Amino acid sequence: MDYRSLGKSGLKVPVLSFGAGTFGGSGPLFSHWGTTDVAEARRLVDICLEAGVTLFDTADVYSNGASEEVLGEAIKGRREEVLISTKASLPTGDGPNDWGSSRSRLIGAVEKSLKRLGTDHIDIFQLHAFDASTPVEEVVSTLDRLVQDGKLRYIGVSNFSGWQIMKSLAAAEKNGWTRYVANQVYYSVIGRDYEWDLMPLSQDQGLGALVWSPLGWGRLTGKISRSKPIPKTSRLHETASFGPPVADEHLYRVIDALEEIAAEVGKTVPQVALNWLISRPTVSSVIIGARNEEQLRQNLGSVGWSLSQDQIARLDAASAVTAPYPHFPYHRQEGFARLNPPVTG
Repeated sequence: MDYRSLGKSGLKVPVLSFGAGTFGGSGPLFSHWGTTDVAEARRLVDICLEAGVTLFDTADVYSNGASEEVLGEAIKGRREEVLISTKASLPTGDGPNDWGSSRSRLIGAVEKSLKRLGTDHIDIFQLHAFDASTPVEEVVSTLDRLVQDGKLRYIGVSNFSGWQIMKSLAAAEKNGWTRYVANQVYYSVIGRDYEWDLMPLSQDQGLGALVWSPLGWGRLTGKISRSKPIPKTSRLHETASFGPPVADEHLYRVIDALEEIAAEVGKTVPQVALNWLISRPTVSSVIIGARNEEQLRQNLGSVGWSLSQDQIARLDAASAVTAPYPHFPYHRQEGFARLNPPVTG
């Protein structure tokens, strides 16, 4: 397993990390992700640690905290061997202070997560969404205090736009508060929106991408293609509306390329899709999920080898879409392109 710095920080994270959204699954979304109990979770953690996957990601909203509880039990007795990433800000109840990133909400959310996880600190804590109703100074100063108190080690965001990140970073810079170093984002070979604004921002500001849903919300498992419709047993029938949309023809065009390259390198479609992501600029770690040992071991097979430059170029071409305004002139017109050279790793 390779390890990379998390953005512009000294924390080293594995290029693959494990998403615990399948732990303790309940509710209309998470029950379809998985219902891993403590015994099963311990086995998956064992396999991860054997492979060098030391970072485990969860959130307070996953199955109403059950994911954090199961993860806490699964790592009991080996806390020093792992890194824990969790998130807060999305609603966890119907009360007026059960959502958002106010000082009261964040302090309470962190205390509850620490208790569920059975630990005294969280290695990477991210805001799960931007709270427009709370001043960024209140948010960032609260996170800074939690870092100073030793309850959080590093902080970041998830599902923020570029201006929301920059406004927060500006407040931190002005006041000498702890800066974000992580940006947990949706990014896949069938969903490359991250590249337009957030990737250049991350490179410029020193944020490391922690990639969620790297297989396009379960569409790049190798079970779907032009000749293979979505299986009756696929969770997409119940969960597609919760995740990032993708047009059928775009999906099939990318899968065609993935299948061709998978045959060339003797790997599976998901292994090729994950390997492509690992090679992208600003990516610190790709979060893989698994409902069982077989899925986990297959995903772990995405490291230890590399796609050729030609194969990467073919996947880039197959997955390319027209950039939205104001980005497309910088990709189409020479004068614009000179002003903004492409992001490089």
